[in-house]
Amino acid sequence: MPTAAIGGIETFYEVGGSGPPLLLFSPGGFNATIDNWSSFGIYARLGLLKPLAEHFTLIAFDRREAGRSGGRVERITWTDYAQQGRGLLDELGFERVRLMGGCIGCSVALAFAVAWPERVERMVLYSPAGGPRYRLMQRDRFAEHVAFVEEHGLRAVAELAQESAKTFAQDPRLGPWVNVLRNDPAFAQEFVSREPVVYATLVEEMAQRLFDRDTVPGPSAEQLVALRTPALVVPGRDESHATSAARYLEECLERSEYWDVLPEEQTAETAPARLLAFLQL
Repeated sequence: MPTAAIGGIETFYEVGGSGPPLLLFSPGGFNATIDNWSSFGIYARLGLLKPLAEHFTLIAFDRREAGRSGGRVERITWTDYAQQGRGLLDELGFERVRLMGGCIGCSVALAFAVAWPERVERMVLYSPAGGPRYRLMQRDRFAEHVAFVEEHGLRAVAELAQESAKTFAQDPRLGPWVNVLRNDPAFAQEFVSREPVVYATLVEEMAQRLFDRDTVPGPSAEQLVALRTPALVVPGRDESHATSAARYLEECLERSEYWDVLPEEQTAETAPARLLAFLQL
């Protein structure tokens, strides 16, 4: 089980395949793990990684606060998430890479490309999370967690995390640090000692900053318009992955290609072939 301390946070990662490096930002919201590339949503059906591994060295990791990685209570931004990927590249000795983000991983990939454009050859943005219903759902999720903390306290959050195997998405009371609470006793001890009012304010501000628009969260439109990284945008079509979110990226990113095929028509044959045709340029 390879791990690396990235910015003081233990990061679980895997490297496989052969060829030029391809850094993967996992799908799955606040439970963005490596496993989601083969088990979550549309990715379970498409099986993207196996054909990509025949042509690229795949660098995948559990995002901070997800799966087997650690975390830290702070006002997390999209750039904070992207810095974990950059730190892993530094740890492994990769300078310039291709990127692929799935679901909310698209926001992290975009934050990476905006912050360090010189390190990105090109990127795939697969089924970007976003849209008005997505923003409302995420903000409601954070609000439910804050309400639980205000009524029951932080110790109740930690106890609930040990009693349940659910994720933040499945039970918002658990909050965005639920995986770390389960896996790290020292973190849990520090967590319950926090001042609940200060914690609640931090969580509210984090939600407001992460989900501040009715399209793809992450870098601003001004930052995206200025970006010159070639990008392939693949649309989703549900309340968490609005087609309008993918079209927004197509409009903002000057050097973008849009694969105009809706999810129900994307297959295990056509999707990897389209990705390879773009990534191998």
